[in-house]
Amino acid sequence: MKRMIRRQEVVDALKQVIFFEKKDNIVDLNMIDDIDIKGNDIKITIVFPKLDDPAVGIVYNSVVKTIKQELGDDVKIDVKPVSEADKGRGPLAGVKHIIAVNAGKGGVGKSTVAANLAVSLKKLGYRVGILDADIMGPSVPIMFNVEDGQPGVYEKEGKPVMLPLENYGIKILSLGFFVKPDQALMWRGSMINNAFNQLMKDSDWGNLDFLVIDMPPGTGDIQLTLAQSYPVRGVVTVTTPQKVATADVRRAAMMYRQDKLTIPLLGIVENMAYFSPEDCPDHKYYIFGQGATEELAKELEIPILGRVPIVEKVVESGDNGKPISLEGEGVIVDVFMEIAQNVVKRVEEL
Repeated sequence: MKRMIRRQEVVDALKQVIFFEKKDNIVDLNMIDDIDIKGNDIKITIVFPKLDDPAVGIVYNSVVKTIKQELGDDVKIDVKPVSEADKGRGPLAGVKHIIAVNAGKGGVGKSTVAANLAVSLKKLGYRVGILDADIMGPSVPIMFNVEDGQPGVYEKEGKPVMLPLENYGIKILSLGFFVKPDQALMWRGSMINNAFNQLMKDSDWGNLDFLVIDMPPGTGDIQLTLAQSYPVRGVVTVTTPQKVATADVRRAAMMYRQDKLTIPLLGIVENMAYFSPEDCPDHKYYIFGQGATEELAKELEIPILGRVPIVEKVVESGDNGKPISLEGEGVIVDVFMEIAQNVVKRVEEL
Protein backbone atom coordinates (compact mmCIF):
# COMPACT_ATOMS: atom_id res chain seq x y z
CA MET A 1 0.00 0.00 0.00
CA LYS A 2 1.39 3.37 -1.00
CA ARG A 3 1.72 5.89 1.77
CA MET A 4 -0.11 9.19 1.51
CA ILE A 5 2.08 12.23 0.89
CA ARG A 6 1.18 15.02 3.28
CA ARG A 7 1.29 18.68 2.29
CA GLN A 8 3.55 19.54 5.22
CA GLU A 9 6.14 17.06 3.97
CA VAL A 10 6.26 18.90 0.65
CA VAL A 11 6.48 22.27 2.39
CA ASP A 12 9.32 21.07 4.61
CA ALA A 13 11.21 19.82 1.56
CA LEU A 14 10.67 23.11 -0.29
CA LYS A 15 12.17 25.01 2.65
CA GLN A 16 15.51 23.57 1.57
CA VAL A 17 15.28 25.32 -1.81
CA ILE A 18 17.00 28.71 -1.75
CA PHE A 19 16.22 31.66 -4.04
CA PHE A 20 19.71 33.10 -3.99
CA GLU A 21 18.73 36.56 -5.26
CA LYS A 22 16.85 37.16 -2.00
CA LYS A 23 19.01 34.88 0.16
CA ASP A 24 16.16 32.85 1.65
CA ASN A 25 14.08 29.75 0.94
CA ILE A 26 11.15 29.85 -1.45
CA VAL A 27 8.60 29.03 1.27
CA ASP A 28 9.53 31.84 3.65
CA LEU A 29 9.75 34.20 0.67
CA ASN A 30 6.08 33.41 -0.04
CA MET A 31 6.92 32.21 -3.54
CA ILE A 32 4.75 29.06 -3.28
CA ASP A 33 1.37 29.88 -4.77
CA ASP A 34 -0.16 26.40 -4.79
CA ILE A 35 0.59 22.75 -3.92
CA ASP A 36 -1.71 20.07 -5.36
CA ILE A 37 -1.17 16.45 -4.29
CA LYS A 38 -2.91 13.49 -5.92
CA GLY A 39 -1.37 10.17 -4.97
CA ASN A 40 2.26 10.31 -6.11
CA ASP A 41 1.64 13.33 -8.37
CA ILE A 42 2.66 16.70 -6.97
CA LYS A 43 1.95 19.96 -8.77
CA ILE A 44 3.68 23.06 -7.43
CA THR A 45 3.11 26.64 -8.64
CA ILE A 46 5.99 29.01 -7.86
CA VAL A 47 5.87 32.79 -8.27
CA PHE A 48 8.99 34.55 -9.60
CA PRO A 49 9.66 38.28 -10.04
CA LYS A 50 10.08 37.63 -13.79
CA LEU A 51 10.13 34.46 -15.88
CA ASP A 52 13.17 35.28 -18.03
CA ASP A 53 15.44 35.17 -14.97
CA PRO A 54 18.03 32.32 -15.11
CA ALA A 55 17.11 31.64 -11.47
CA VAL A 56 13.82 30.11 -12.65
CA GLY A 57 15.61 27.11 -14.12
CA ILE A 58 17.90 26.78 -11.11
CA VAL A 59 14.97 26.76 -8.67
CA TYR A 60 13.00 24.41 -10.91
CA ASN A 61 15.79 21.81 -10.92
CA SER A 62 16.40 22.24 -7.20
CA VAL A 63 12.72 21.66 -6.39
CA VAL A 64 12.58 18.42 -8.43
CA LYS A 65 15.84 17.14 -6.94
CA THR A 66 14.93 17.99 -3.33
CA ILE A 67 11.39 16.55 -3.49
CA LYS A 68 12.69 13.25 -4.89
CA GLN A 69 15.44 13.07 -2.27
CA GLU A 70 12.97 13.64 0.55
CA LEU A 71 9.89 11.79 -0.72
CA GLY A 72 11.26 9.13 -3.12
CA ASP A 73 12.22 8.72 -6.76
CA ASP A 74 8.77 7.42 -7.67
CA VAL A 75 7.18 10.83 -7.00
CA LYS A 76 6.04 12.67 -10.14
CA ILE A 77 6.63 16.42 -9.93
CA ASP A 78 5.13 19.16 -12.08
CA VAL A 79 6.58 22.61 -11.38
CA LYS A 80 4.75 25.59 -12.89
CA PRO A 81 6.62 28.94 -12.78
CA VAL A 82 4.44 32.08 -12.95
CA SER A 83 5.41 35.75 -12.76
CA GLU A 84 4.50 38.23 -10.04
CA ALA A 85 2.76 40.33 -12.69
CA ASP A 86 0.57 37.35 -13.67
CA LYS A 87 -0.47 36.88 -10.06
CA GLY A 88 -0.97 40.58 -9.33
CA ARG A 89 1.97 40.65 -6.95
CA GLY A 90 5.27 42.49 -6.73
CA PRO A 91 6.28 46.10 -6.00
CA LEU A 92 4.38 47.51 -8.99
CA ALA A 93 1.35 45.26 -8.66
CA GLY A 94 -0.85 48.22 -7.73
CA VAL A 95 0.20 50.26 -10.78
CA LYS A 96 -2.17 49.81 -13.72
CA HIS A 97 -0.34 51.74 -16.43
CA ILE A 98 3.30 52.85 -16.72
CA ILE A 99 3.69 55.72 -19.20
CA ALA A 100 7.20 56.77 -20.23
CA VAL A 101 7.71 60.34 -21.46
CA ASN A 102 10.75 60.33 -23.73
CA ALA A 103 12.63 62.68 -26.05
CA GLY A 104 15.39 62.25 -28.57
CA LYS A 105 17.36 65.21 -27.24
CA GLY A 106 17.45 67.55 -24.27
CA GLY A 107 15.89 70.99 -24.14
CA VAL A 108 12.56 70.15 -25.79
CA GLY A 109 10.46 70.50 -22.62
CA LYS A 110 10.07 66.80 -21.85
CA SER A 111 9.92 67.30 -18.07
CA THR A 112 7.36 70.09 -18.44
CA VAL A 113 5.17 67.79 -20.53
CA ALA A 114 5.59 64.91 -18.04
CA ALA A 115 4.70 67.10 -15.04
CA ASN A 116 1.65 68.65 -16.67
CA LEU A 117 0.51 65.29 -18.06
CA ALA A 118 0.59 63.90 -14.51
CA VAL A 119 -1.39 66.86 -13.15
CA SER A 120 -3.94 66.69 -15.98
CA LEU A 121 -4.45 62.93 -15.43
CA LYS A 122 -5.03 63.69 -11.75
CA LYS A 123 -7.61 66.35 -12.68
CA LEU A 124 -9.38 63.71 -14.79
CA GLY A 125 -9.86 61.72 -11.59
CA TYR A 126 -7.05 59.17 -11.89
CA ARG A 127 -4.60 58.13 -9.16
CA VAL A 128 -1.21 59.30 -10.40
CA GLY A 129 2.48 59.07 -9.55
CA ILE A 130 5.50 60.58 -11.29
CA LEU A 131 9.03 59.20 -11.27
CA ASP A 132 11.85 61.49 -12.34
CA ALA A 133 14.44 59.22 -13.98
CA ASP A 134 16.31 62.06 -15.73
CA ILE A 135 19.49 61.79 -13.68
CA MET A 136 21.30 64.43 -15.76
CA GLY A 137 18.61 67.04 -15.14
CA PRO A 138 16.16 66.00 -12.40
CA SER A 139 13.69 68.89 -12.48
CA VAL A 140 10.50 67.22 -11.21
CA PRO A 141 11.28 68.03 -7.53
CA ILE A 142 11.48 71.73 -8.43
CA MET A 143 8.29 71.62 -10.51
CA PHE A 144 6.34 69.97 -7.67
CA ASN A 145 7.85 72.11 -4.90
CA VAL A 146 9.47 69.16 -3.10
CA GLU A 147 13.07 70.06 -3.88
CA ASP A 148 14.14 69.85 -0.23
CA GLY A 149 12.10 66.74 0.54
CA GLN A 150 13.30 63.23 1.26
CA PRO A 151 11.30 60.01 0.75
CA GLY A 152 10.22 58.14 3.85
CA VAL A 153 11.60 54.68 4.54
CA TYR A 154 10.16 51.67 6.33
CA GLU A 155 11.19 48.02 6.60
CA LYS A 156 9.32 45.22 4.87
CA GLU A 157 10.46 41.60 5.04
CA GLY A 158 13.83 42.80 6.36
CA LYS A 159 14.30 45.17 3.43
CA PRO A 160 14.06 49.00 3.36
CA VAL A 161 11.20 50.33 1.26
CA MET A 162 10.85 53.97 0.13
CA LEU A 163 7.66 55.98 0.47
CA PRO A 164 7.16 58.58 -2.29
CA LEU A 165 6.59 62.18 -1.36
CA GLU A 166 3.20 63.62 -2.26
CA ASN A 167 2.09 67.04 -3.44
CA TYR A 168 -0.98 68.22 -5.35
CA GLY A 169 -2.34 64.71 -4.84
CA ILE A 170 0.47 63.13 -6.89
CA LYS A 171 3.08 60.69 -5.57
CA ILE A 172 6.63 61.77 -6.43
CA LEU A 173 10.06 60.14 -6.52
CA SER A 174 13.20 61.42 -8.21
CA LEU A 175 16.80 60.38 -8.69
CA GLY A 176 17.45 64.03 -7.82
CA PHE A 177 16.58 63.33 -4.19
CA PHE A 178 19.87 61.43 -3.91
CA VAL A 179 22.13 64.00 -5.57
CA LYS A 180 23.06 67.30 -3.92
CA PRO A 181 22.33 70.35 -6.12
CA ASP A 182 25.97 71.46 -6.06
CA GLN A 183 27.36 67.94 -6.54
CA ALA A 184 28.91 66.93 -9.87
CA LEU A 185 27.35 63.68 -11.02
CA MET A 186 29.93 60.98 -11.75
CA TRP A 187 27.85 57.81 -11.96
CA ARG A 188 28.55 54.93 -14.30
CA GLY A 189 25.70 53.26 -16.16
CA SER A 190 25.39 50.42 -13.65
CA MET A 191 25.05 52.89 -10.76
CA ILE A 192 22.31 54.81 -12.56
CA ASN A 193 20.48 51.56 -13.35
CA ASN A 194 20.68 50.38 -9.75
CA ALA A 195 19.29 53.69 -8.50
CA PHE A 196 16.48 53.56 -11.08
CA ASN A 197 15.58 49.99 -10.14
CA GLN A 198 15.44 50.97 -6.48
CA LEU A 199 12.94 53.72 -7.23
CA MET A 200 10.83 51.26 -9.22
CA LYS A 201 11.11 48.05 -7.20
CA ASP A 202 11.98 49.16 -3.66
CA SER A 203 9.29 51.82 -3.37
CA ASP A 204 5.73 51.61 -2.12
CA TRP A 205 3.76 53.24 -4.92
CA GLY A 206 0.49 51.81 -3.63
CA ASN A 207 -2.46 51.74 -6.02
CA LEU A 208 -2.04 53.99 -9.06
CA ASP A 209 -3.88 54.26 -12.35
CA PHE A 210 -0.89 55.90 -14.01
CA LEU A 211 2.81 56.08 -13.18
CA VAL A 212 4.36 58.74 -15.42
CA ILE A 213 8.13 58.37 -15.88
CA ASP A 214 10.16 61.39 -16.95
CA MET A 215 12.93 59.65 -18.90
CA PRO A 216 16.44 60.92 -19.67
CA PRO A 217 16.78 62.11 -23.27
CA GLY A 218 18.16 59.74 -25.88
CA THR A 219 18.52 55.96 -25.92
CA GLY A 220 20.67 55.08 -22.92
CA ASP A 221 20.84 52.57 -20.09
CA ILE A 222 17.63 53.58 -18.32
CA GLN A 223 15.60 53.32 -21.53
CA LEU A 224 16.87 49.77 -22.06
CA THR A 225 16.29 48.79 -18.43
CA LEU A 226 12.74 50.13 -18.47
CA ALA A 227 11.89 48.43 -21.76
CA GLN A 228 13.39 45.06 -20.81
CA SER A 229 12.36 44.81 -17.15
CA TYR A 230 9.02 46.57 -16.65
CA PRO A 231 5.52 46.32 -18.16
CA VAL A 232 5.45 49.74 -19.85
CA ARG A 233 2.01 50.52 -21.29
CA GLY A 234 3.28 53.05 -23.77
CA VAL A 235 5.66 55.87 -24.66
CA VAL A 236 4.81 59.54 -25.15
CA THR A 237 7.46 61.20 -27.32
CA VAL A 238 8.17 64.93 -27.02
CA THR A 239 9.66 67.03 -29.79
CA THR A 240 9.90 70.60 -31.02
CA PRO A 241 9.05 71.49 -34.65
CA GLN A 242 12.61 71.75 -35.99
CA LYS A 243 13.75 68.99 -38.34
CA VAL A 244 16.88 68.36 -36.25
CA ALA A 245 14.68 67.68 -33.21
CA THR A 246 12.33 65.33 -35.06
CA ALA A 247 15.33 63.45 -36.48
CA ASP A 248 16.51 62.72 -32.93
CA VAL A 249 12.98 61.71 -31.93
CA ARG A 250 12.83 59.29 -34.86
CA ARG A 251 15.93 57.47 -33.59
CA ALA A 252 14.61 57.36 -30.02
CA ALA A 253 11.18 56.15 -31.16
CA MET A 254 12.57 53.37 -33.34
CA MET A 255 14.40 51.97 -30.33
CA TYR A 256 11.03 50.86 -28.94
CA ARG A 257 10.18 49.06 -32.17
CA GLN A 258 13.09 46.65 -32.11
CA ASP A 259 12.08 43.00 -31.85
CA LYS A 260 13.01 42.61 -28.20
CA LEU A 261 11.82 46.05 -27.08
CA THR A 262 8.34 46.26 -28.53
CA ILE A 263 6.53 48.96 -26.53
CA PRO A 264 3.60 50.89 -28.02
CA LEU A 265 4.28 54.48 -29.08
CA LEU A 266 1.20 56.34 -27.83
CA GLY A 267 1.92 59.47 -29.83
CA ILE A 268 3.88 62.70 -30.18
CA VAL A 269 3.59 65.92 -28.22
CA GLU A 270 4.86 68.92 -30.18
CA ASN A 271 6.19 71.44 -27.67
CA MET A 272 6.96 75.10 -28.52
CA ALA A 273 4.70 74.61 -31.52
CA TYR A 274 3.87 78.26 -32.08
CA PHE A 275 3.71 81.66 -30.39
CA SER A 276 0.59 83.77 -29.92
CA PRO A 277 0.89 87.30 -28.48
CA GLU A 278 -1.36 88.01 -25.49
CA ASP A 279 -2.99 90.91 -27.31
CA CYS A 280 -3.55 88.82 -30.45
CA PRO A 281 -4.37 85.30 -29.24
CA ASP A 282 -5.79 84.28 -32.63
CA HIS A 283 -2.49 84.94 -34.38
CA LYS A 284 -0.05 82.01 -34.46
CA TYR A 285 3.59 82.52 -35.33
CA TYR A 286 5.43 79.29 -36.14
CA ILE A 287 8.86 80.40 -34.99
CA PHE A 288 10.48 76.97 -35.34
CA GLY A 289 8.72 76.01 -38.55
CA GLN A 290 5.89 73.67 -39.49
CA GLY A 291 5.40 70.25 -40.99
CA ALA A 292 8.27 68.16 -39.58
CA THR A 293 6.18 66.75 -36.73
CA GLU A 294 3.34 65.81 -39.09
CA GLU A 295 5.80 64.00 -41.35
CA LEU A 296 7.24 62.09 -38.40
CA ALA A 297 3.81 61.13 -37.05
CA LYS A 298 2.79 59.87 -40.48
CA GLU A 299 6.01 57.90 -40.85
CA LEU A 300 5.63 56.26 -37.42
CA GLU A 301 1.86 55.83 -37.89
CA ILE A 302 1.05 57.44 -34.54
CA PRO A 303 -1.08 60.48 -33.68
CA ILE A 304 -0.02 63.93 -32.55
CA LEU A 305 -1.41 64.01 -29.00
CA GLY A 306 -1.28 67.79 -28.77
CA ARG A 307 0.61 70.95 -29.63
CA VAL A 308 1.88 73.10 -26.78
CA PRO A 309 2.39 76.79 -27.62
CA ILE A 310 5.25 78.94 -26.37
CA VAL A 311 3.95 80.59 -23.20
CA GLU A 312 6.28 82.28 -20.73
CA LYS A 313 3.99 81.36 -17.84
CA VAL A 314 4.64 77.64 -18.41
CA VAL A 315 8.30 78.07 -17.46
CA GLU A 316 7.52 80.46 -14.61
CA SER A 317 4.96 78.13 -13.04
CA GLY A 318 7.33 75.16 -13.22
CA ASP A 319 10.17 77.15 -11.67
CA ASN A 320 7.80 78.26 -8.90
CA GLY A 321 6.88 74.67 -8.03
CA LYS A 322 3.36 74.65 -9.41
CA PRO A 323 2.77 73.16 -12.89
CA ILE A 324 0.56 75.40 -14.98
CA SER A 325 -2.07 72.66 -15.39
CA LEU A 326 -3.03 73.23 -11.74
CA GLU A 327 -4.67 76.48 -12.81
CA GLY A 328 -8.38 76.37 -13.38
CA GLU A 329 -8.56 77.51 -16.99
CA GLY A 330 -6.65 78.92 -19.92
CA VAL A 331 -5.46 77.90 -23.39
CA ILE A 332 -2.35 76.11 -22.11
CA VAL A 333 -4.36 74.28 -19.43
CA ASP A 334 -6.77 73.07 -22.11
CA VAL A 335 -3.88 71.87 -24.30
CA PHE A 336 -2.41 69.69 -21.55
CA MET A 337 -5.87 68.37 -20.69
CA GLU A 338 -6.32 67.41 -24.34
CA ILE A 339 -2.99 65.59 -24.26
CA ALA A 340 -4.00 63.68 -21.11
CA GLN A 341 -7.36 62.71 -22.64
CA ASN A 342 -5.64 61.50 -25.81
CA VAL A 343 -3.17 59.43 -23.76
CA VAL A 344 -6.04 57.77 -21.91
CA LYS A 345 -7.81 57.10 -25.21
CA ARG A 346 -4.70 55.53 -26.72
CA VAL A 347 -4.13 53.35 -23.66
CA GLU A 348 -7.73 52.10 -23.89
CA GLU A 349 -7.37 51.38 -27.62
CA LEU A 350 -4.16 49.33 -27.36
